[in-house]
Amino acid sequence: MRALGFDNDKYVKMQSEKIRERIDFFGGKLYLEFGGKLFDDFHASRVLPGFQPDSKVKMLMEMKEDAEIIVAISADDIERNKRRGDLGITYDEDTLRLIDAFRGCGLYVGSVVLTHFRGQSAAVKFRQRLEQLGIRVYQHYIIPDYPSDIPLIVSDDGFGKNDYIETSHSLIVVTAPGPGSGKMATCLSQLYHEHKRGIRAGYAKFETFPIWNLPLNHPVNVAYEAATVDLDDVNMIDPYHMEAYGETTVNYNRDVEIFPVLNAMFERIYGQSPYKSPTDMGVNMAGNCICDDEVCRAAGRTEIVRRYYETAGAVLRGFAAPAELHRQELLMKRLSITTEERPVIAAALKRAEETDGPAVAMELPDGRIITGRTTDLLGASSACLLNALKALGNIPDKVTLISREIIEPIQHLKVEHLGNRNPRLHTDEVLIALSICAATDPTAEIAMQQLEKLSGCDAHSSVVLSGVDENVFRRLAVNVTCEPHFENQKLFHK
Repeated sequence: MRALGFDNDKYVKMQSEKIRERIDFFGGKLYLEFGGKLFDDFHASRVLPGFQPDSKVKMLMEMKEDAEIIVAISADDIERNKRRGDLGITYDEDTLRLIDAFRGCGLYVGSVVLTHFRGQSAAVKFRQRLEQLGIRVYQHYIIPDYPSDIPLIVSDDGFGKNDYIETSHSLIVVTAPGPGSGKMATCLSQLYHEHKRGIRAGYAKFETFPIWNLPLNHPVNVAYEAATVDLDDVNMIDPYHMEAYGETTVNYNRDVEIFPVLNAMFERIYGQSPYKSPTDMGVNMAGNCICDDEVCRAAGRTEIVRRYYETAGAVLRGFAAPAELHRQELLMKRLSITTEERPVIAAALKRAEETDGPAVAMELPDGRIITGRTTDLLGASSACLLNALKALGNIPDKVTLISREIIEPIQHLKVEHLGNRNPRLHTDEVLIALSICAATDPTAEIAMQQLEKLSGCDAHSSVVLSGVDENVFRRLAVNVTCEPHFENQKLFHK
């Protein structure tokens, strides 16, 4: 049983109460900029053990009758086919996925807003697609000299040119497929339009990280920097909060840098600003729900190592700049972190050295480390997965879960009919074969029943994983990393 460091039930209750307080503060209507992932927030669940990946949605479900969703997506991101790194899908496809997910849990999606709109052809086609699906679509435009020219921005020639998004609920959650989608500008534009119509409305920000009431160099906060090296985000003490209240709180550079501009916009819209600091704008209660700080510190340190390997792999593939890896190294040095924080790394490398081939290691919930090596039948990931299921199900190692007689016809199909050069079974093929065996073999059924226990386990590969194996581990919620080395010298790797 893994140690818990976070009280999820307390978090859902406190967070919804805090948002209701902010709605009341502004007189009954709040635009809430929602940063980070609303669904599948696995980063938060890794660094705050006990945090459930769907906690934010559960919190919104507490306010279901009051909440309305606006999805903001940049027309520029649509035009350049920008993709989510974790899911591998484009931002426009993710917008549809988000709408389905919100509707699936009973939340109302009011509309989609295309930000940075200037007639991009791909954005126009996406707007037409959304409208054909019965979704209301609005357009917000690029404002010259945003965000510095306050008089222009807060005028009929600035925010005034944007479409007014019609809303009907008291809590308007503005979310997006990813960063840079224009969520904050959408909220501020709406405040301008609401004010012109005599409607009282306010703005608040919900960012889980950095956690404002944890120390600057707390591993959980540093792990946020590690997760955003591509954005150049840097945690820092909020100087405005210190000046106003004499209290030390943590924010990040972009919010601190933009605050004077936001303050000026608030003053121009309302006559005065409701906030004295970037921290004031936030409604995040996560720091108040940590129940074991040492557990969260250890989890944060482990996550920093995981992010280091993730960036190293991205650099190897040409998807990240070497400077991003250097920043990861500096973060590790700041907290004196080494790869020993993840025992699976040394175990995988040792197994690879012993077998002179690729190897994978996985740490089970009870601390046992299981390894797998490449054979003529299975890849290292597949072997490790089966060995882990055996260990969790107390199945003797000598027991064969999938016989050679079953594996070899699958290999024949792969090579002779589907054009694969690698006959070894990937993890998805192994799981399908195991599920078929489970129909008649009680031992295989016991192994299948262990799959849910893999959630949250750490794993490491001595070589870069195939896309298939990486995706299966992700779906099983296994926190896998890889050495930044390909198994062979080929130029094309799936």
